[in-house]
Amino acid sequence: MYEITDLKPGTAIQIDGDPYLVLSSQFGRKSQSKANMQCKLKNIQTGAIVARNFQGSEKIEPADIGFRRVQYLYASPPLSIGSDRSYIFMDLQNYDQFMLDTGTVGEAAKYLIEGGEVDALVFGEKPIGIKLKPTVDIKVVETSPGVRGDTATGGGKPAKLASGLTINVPLFINDGDTVRINTETGAYKERVS
Repeated sequence: MYEITDLKPGTAIQIDGDPYLVLSSQFGRKSQSKANMQCKLKNIQTGAIVARNFQGSEKIEPADIGFRRVQYLYASPPLSIGSDRSYIFMDLQNYDQFMLDTGTVGEAAKYLIEGGEVDALVFGEKPIGIKLKPTVDIKVVETSPGVRGDTATGGGKPAKLASGLTINVPLFINDGDTVRINTETGAYKERVS
């Protein structure tokens, strides 16, 4: 069990059976009253952000969250108008397949390549999200050719990647090159090959 002083940003806790991630915490104490911790929490399953105060002697249950290596297989089209697309993954330990919706996968969908491996967040035995590496390597499928002498100070051009994401890359990048992308900013980092 956690004490209120253990609630630091990044800590995973469980409240009423739901897993939460501590986004921020502020310790406070008013004159001659008990200490409290004001926290901003994100529900890992739904993405909802809530504010919660914990009192000085309160015990908080840690969330049983782990990671499991999975392979991204494919994205299925929406089943009906207005519904989300589903992303199908396969657990590399037992080869079970599972599905996550667009809301659960979130921004990570832009960096998923069919056959690529990622880490799945697992709460209990149920996959509840995807965790990307800080960088991913993705092949450029379409970009305009760079002409020598285009610019004196460098510059950039748009490039469409195998995942469907379009980013700005340096002029020397060509179709078929593999580039490294920062998954937090979505920016080009370097050419891999």
